[in-house]
Amino acid sequence: MPAPWSVIPFILLLLMIATGPLFYPRFWHKNYPLVSIALGALVVIYYVFILNDEHHPVHVLFEYISFISLLAALFVTSGGILISVDKEGTPLMNCALLLTGAVIANLIGTTGASMLLIRPFIRLNKERIKAYHIVFFIFIVSNVGGSLTPIGDPPLFLGFLKGVPFFWTVEHLWEKWLFGVGALLVIFYLFDRKNYPGSAELNLYSGKIGLKGSLNLIWLATIIGSVFLDPGIFQWLPYISYHGDKISFVREGLMLAAAYAAHRTSNQECLKGNDFNFQPIKEVAFLFIGIFATMMPALQLIGQFAQQHAGDVSQHNLYWASGALSSVLDNAPTYLNFLSAGLGGAGLDLLRKADVLKFATSPETMEQLIAVSLGCVFFGACTYIGNAPNFMVKAIAEQEGIEMPSFFGYIVRYTIPFLLPVLALTWAVFIAICNC
Repeated sequence: MPAPWSVIPFILLLLMIATGPLFYPRFWHKNYPLVSIALGALVVIYYVFILNDEHHPVHVLFEYISFISLLAALFVTSGGILISVDKEGTPLMNCALLLTGAVIANLIGTTGASMLLIRPFIRLNKERIKAYHIVFFIFIVSNVGGSLTPIGDPPLFLGFLKGVPFFWTVEHLWEKWLFGVGALLVIFYLFDRKNYPGSAELNLYSGKIGLKGSLNLIWLATIIGSVFLDPGIFQWLPYISYHGDKISFVREGLMLAAAYAAHRTSNQECLKGNDFNFQPIKEVAFLFIGIFATMMPALQLIGQFAQQHAGDVSQHNLYWASGALSSVLDNAPTYLNFLSAGLGGAGLDLLRKADVLKFATSPETMEQLIAVSLGCVFFGACTYIGNAPNFMVKAIAEQEGIEMPSFFGYIVRYTIPFLLPVLALTWAVFIAICNC
């Protein structure tokens, strides 16, 4: 096991992500790739040469390749789809678009929905776009909205691969989804209504909704479909075995090939209309390679603690603990760690799909899986790094000239006063009171 002090590079990277753009922007914007890679390399060197453990770094590298391949493919492909909404950006119209995004997120993932709709949302409000529009978009479309299917968010997809039935999420989380999305939409509507200057002349808008670049929808469907190409499900896929893991890059290769084809065939008018360039995905790629590498000790130590206290787990602490850690750690491995802890407390094994199925369907343990699923998906909205699309949406907004809050500003100005009460109410209504 890594030493507790080995989490220092992870903490330092998070602090620099939070403070760099605010206090030393020139240095940060010029050197963030070097900082991220250097801190990640320190941890990798510690694992390989001090702990004699090359398995974890290699496994994290595989995870990172899968992670960035999906994000890059969705980003590039959606950049060639131009959605035009020639309507006034009223509070009600904004809510309709956010609700649409929350639904679509369950079909093409929170990343796909975010990349497809963030630019139309900005254009819809081009005359009065503010930071709070982007933050509530992150809350609703990039996180909470994707909790109904395994496609919606990476933790739920990992649960599906481990043995949770595909329709388990919609069956057991639809009420929480409706409550969470509904509460956030009400808060946003009241907030947006207060900041709405009033209706413009109706003849300024045709009321039409247009779509260009429809060919990219085929590439987008190809990318989403390739997500399921896992050698653990399809035995015919070629793979290499590494420490018991089946590693196959067929999925990632197909994603990147579809993204390349989409970019080559994209309508130039669509790319220009979306102000498309590769800077947002470049920033995410460099920062998250450091995050993936430096968070290895934190995840291992958390996993060890969870296993040692598996008998003490409850629906309440699983919700808050998995949620709090998903705010600053990758919520996919956090989900697996707490799922493993819950299974261990019930005398079950994460490596056996029959055990996972029993855990998900047994009345005695089902509520624990509900708590972990909600915590990992809902709390991903708490920070810019809680979920992958958060940072990409922020980068696109800043590229469009929108002044976004700092890392801590986001938490203080929006997470604590608006999101945290919704998270607490979700816990109170569905866990503390109803236990459902």
